[in-house]
Amino acid sequence: MLQPRHISLFLFALTLTLLPTNSFADDKFAHVDFVVVRGYNGKPVRNASVVLHPVSKDGKQSKNGTQLKTDTDGKASLDYVPYGKMRIQAIAPGLQTYGDDIEINQPEHQVTIKMNRPQEQYSIYK
Repeated sequence: MLQPRHISLFLFALTLTLLPTNSFADDKFAHVDFVVVRGYNGKPVRNASVVLHPVSKDGKQSKNGTQLKTDTDGKASLDYVPYGKMRIQAIAPGLQTYGDDIEINQPEHQVTIKMNRPQEQYSIYK
């Protein structure tokens, strides 16, 4: 039985293969390793969701993307990530959601995501 991670990778690869072949003639792809840790103690975050979306030149996020889950060491990886700007979001229970844009411009990348404890919300009504 396929795990959700494998299905996501398959759908991401299928999306890439269904695009016109000449659009990727000059494009390059990278291998990206993600490491998700707690910002306050450096310990790995197990089962964090890491969501990756391509971002267009005008800053708009593409609707097609992929989601990974971290292993017990807080690690996840993805092959065949197209060069260009990518939006990363990491979500884990009990931690603040992380978001950032990165530029994929070399064959291998390592992205370390430091997740923090939730911050207290402020209100003018206190």
